[in-house]
Amino acid sequence: MTTVPGRRSSTFTRLLRHGFTDPSAAEQLLDLDDLASVRSDPVLLEALGATADPDLALRGLVRLVEAEEEGERQVLLDTLVTAKPLRDRLLGVLGASEALGDHLARHPRDWQALVTYESIDLNPGVAEFERGLADAVDPDSLRVAYRRCMLTLAARDVCGTTGIAQTAAELADLATATLRAALAIARTAAPEDAAQCRLAVVAMGKCGGHELNYVSDVDVIFVGEARDGVEEHKAMQAATRLAAHMMRICSETTAEGTIWEVDANLRPEGRNGPLVRTLSSHLAYYQRWAKTWEFQALLKARAVAGDPELGQEYVDAVSPLVWQAADRENFVPDVQKMRRRVVDNIPVDRIERELKLGPGGLRDVEFAVQLLQLVHGRSDASLHSGTTLEALRALAEGGYVGRADAAQLDEAYRFLRSMEHRIQLYRLRRTHLVPEDEADLRRLGRSLGMRTDPVAELNKAWRRHASVVRRLHEKIFYRPLLDAVAQLAPAESRLSAKAAAIRLEALGYADPGAALRHLEALSSGVSRKAAIQRTLLPVLLGWFADSADPDAGLLGFRKVSDALGKTPWYLRLLRDEGAAAENLARVLSAGRLAPDLLMRAPEAVAILGDPEGLTPRTREHLEQEVLAAVGRAGDAESAVAVVRGVRRRELFRTTAADIIGSYGTEDSPAEQDHGALVDRVGSAVTDLNAATIAGALRAAVREQWGDTLPTRFAVIGMGRFGGHELSYGSDADVLFVHRPREGVSDEEAARAANAVVGEMRRLLQLPTADPPLLIDADLRPEGKTGPLVRTLKSYGAYYRRWSLVWESQALLRAEHMAGDEELGRDFIELVNPLRYPAEGLGDDAVREIRRLKARMESERMPRGADPTLHAKLGRGGLSDVEWTVQLMQMQHGWAEPGLRTTRTREALAAACAAGLIPAEDAEMLDEAWVLATRVRNAVMLVRGRPGDTFPSDPREMTAVGRYLGYEPGHVGDMLDDYRRITRRARAVVEERFYGAVV
Repeated sequence: MTTVPGRRSSTFTRLLRHGFTDPSAAEQLLDLDDLASVRSDPVLLEALGATADPDLALRGLVRLVEAEEEGERQVLLDTLVTAKPLRDRLLGVLGASEALGDHLARHPRDWQALVTYESIDLNPGVAEFERGLADAVDPDSLRVAYRRCMLTLAARDVCGTTGIAQTAAELADLATATLRAALAIARTAAPEDAAQCRLAVVAMGKCGGHELNYVSDVDVIFVGEARDGVEEHKAMQAATRLAAHMMRICSETTAEGTIWEVDANLRPEGRNGPLVRTLSSHLAYYQRWAKTWEFQALLKARAVAGDPELGQEYVDAVSPLVWQAADRENFVPDVQKMRRRVVDNIPVDRIERELKLGPGGLRDVEFAVQLLQLVHGRSDASLHSGTTLEALRALAEGGYVGRADAAQLDEAYRFLRSMEHRIQLYRLRRTHLVPEDEADLRRLGRSLGMRTDPVAELNKAWRRHASVVRRLHEKIFYRPLLDAVAQLAPAESRLSAKAAAIRLEALGYADPGAALRHLEALSSGVSRKAAIQRTLLPVLLGWFADSADPDAGLLGFRKVSDALGKTPWYLRLLRDEGAAAENLARVLSAGRLAPDLLMRAPEAVAILGDPEGLTPRTREHLEQEVLAAVGRAGDAESAVAVVRGVRRRELFRTTAADIIGSYGTEDSPAEQDHGALVDRVGSAVTDLNAATIAGALRAAVREQWGDTLPTRFAVIGMGRFGGHELSYGSDADVLFVHRPREGVSDEEAARAANAVVGEMRRLLQLPTADPPLLIDADLRPEGKTGPLVRTLKSYGAYYRRWSLVWESQALLRAEHMAGDEELGRDFIELVNPLRYPAEGLGDDAVREIRRLKARMESERMPRGADPTLHAKLGRGGLSDVEWTVQLMQMQHGWAEPGLRTTRTREALAAACAAGLIPAEDAEMLDEAWVLATRVRNAVMLVRGRPGDTFPSDPREMTAVGRYLGYEPGHVGDMLDDYRRITRRARAVVEERFYGAVV
């Protein structure tokens, strides 16, 4: 074939037009002598252009022709151009599967399997595949026969003769025939073993469900019984040898490659359990030890090979157990764990290409369908199908899933499975990853019928279907619940009230009757509000069910909606701001504190939709808002009412941010730096309380003295307040100090200072809807018996003459919080020599600190409390860590500037940097302190009142665990971890605090 130099041949142009990406190489292949008789035939070029990859199809055809015996080559080519059915099937396979092209090059006569089809060949079953494998006598011949059968199956698939469901069913039937053939080979090799036992092979997973992939592990379970007169243990040994040999025949790689892995890990006890068990042994395990996921797996159990009666006995025996799984004690927490997509083990760079496990993937559909089968199949036998699409159709017909949702999921699932099949067919490799290479994507798109712009069309269709699955896979649990109560479409089947209650109970709702009443109140009617609620609720219900207390979440949402439902922005916020609805669901279902704060002023829900809404306000910003509000108010009580309202709003902001950071959302994982979470909460609550006290101080002064108090006045934060480590339930420990203004007598100044203190405390504790702020001044000189407020001189005189070592230790946390800044600085300068004594503490002082700590441990621990679980006073708890750090501060603060901080974690880090404590010890103390602080925060968030120990109520304990990052059912792990971490910290305390290593 010659052309003018620089000009393209007409063949080159035709090849481009027919979809070849490398026309030059294709032109060279067509010029080969072997294709001389067909190269100019337009039918061939047209057929190659219709394939998924014309270049690959042509290369495969050339290899096949070259491999064929010379006398047979022309027969192949003549048949190819004269018989359209063969042409479409053969070239279709060669253009879609490099692996099957390799098979034909090794076994060229196998193309003849594609020449003619009898009508029965269009829908082959197990019997037809068994005939195709009948001549296999060893692993190699079985592989060749298996690929020959797959060749005909793939031809029907790529030509569109069979749909995805039929193709998957045929692949399962071919696997069944292959297992039978492999077992027959194993029995022939060991007839003495075959004579001793009955062995049944039960297919599980996709093979059992009649929906197998081209390349997939074939999951099986083996059941064995002794034949008459044979001892059971000998029969089981024989059965095990047969089963293992059968697995090797299928799984091992030979000169003809491999078939697929046979995976028996779904058996009782998994890899650790015996490969073959008797039927009675299987049943004993399932009745006593099996977990919910094992019953879910048994949904697809199907006897496929070996002794048919024994296999059916197994299926008949386990089937009732499957449909009773929803009645099991741990079904709800198991379901909650199973419902969360586990994508942690998928590399980040692959998760968006994962067809099976990624968001909106195949597993989302399969799991949703299986869970609904488990919940409702106990009372409806029509749901007892192991095939995903058949079960989905039955769920829709029974009203368990909305018909429109089921239709969309069906379409999306078929498309995603088609993608998966074509990806695997190319090289016959087990993969669920969408390729990245442009050529691979082009082939994949063309194989699915996309010809104009296959890559763009494929990506668009894939993303659309994955989005449908993401949107619907959880909604299908809840939409029928709304249909059951809203009753807007009388012609469609819907859940009965009983079925709706069963579903809610299975998803973790303790009072399904009340939940249904809430749903009815929220979604019934034809108003715009009800319509938006019906859109929102399916998603919200899923988020509620993901929490420790779904009932509380739904009740809270109803209360908020009742309060704000008529405001135009509320439902629009939840509908249009994606994060707002999920954030609200997390907050409402995590415990009592945050919902209580929100219910007092529901408009604060707007915070959850603002991208910056969860960021704590700075103290400067808060003080500016608070003092401006006080300036506008008519009297002190109304002023402080506004101030306390600001505090409540900001407490809600802080609790919401803490909950969302601890739980994570679908788009943002949980915060892994728990120390940062604790620091944010401590700083936010401290700044908030400082601003609140500043506002109360300004209001008290203005009420009686106008703008100027007769004495300079400052509030000094102590304890956790001064340390910026407040938890939600902490009081504000303070000292009050004043200094008379020039010309004001000491008596007048003292009266004014005491009056201000009394008024501040009264205003902050007035009974209102807002939480009070309790001010505790018991750390003052002389404690409760001493004056509530002193002058700076009085403090100086007391500390010089009477101060005890524990008071110096308490002053380590002293920091100015409100009032006169200059006076606050002067107070800090006054106490610095006390808390950071020059040359450190003497031996007597160290012994006194240790004595006080030991006394506190023995006397202050509440009676009956478990010392290993008390967050404040228990072993390795807050007190242990803080006293150890404070001892180092008092010993070395005079020489190490980094230790001069009121914050425990900062001081510990500074001590480590200064070489005062090994890094490993410092990490143990820090980990224990952070964990104990989070436990206290969690208890307050969950119960709505402070506590230093884990709650006894199981649901509250689970909620604490969820906040701390433990899934349902892992409360024991949480307590074990707490004991382990604090035990290690206590060992450091014993050495560093009591052992004099300071």
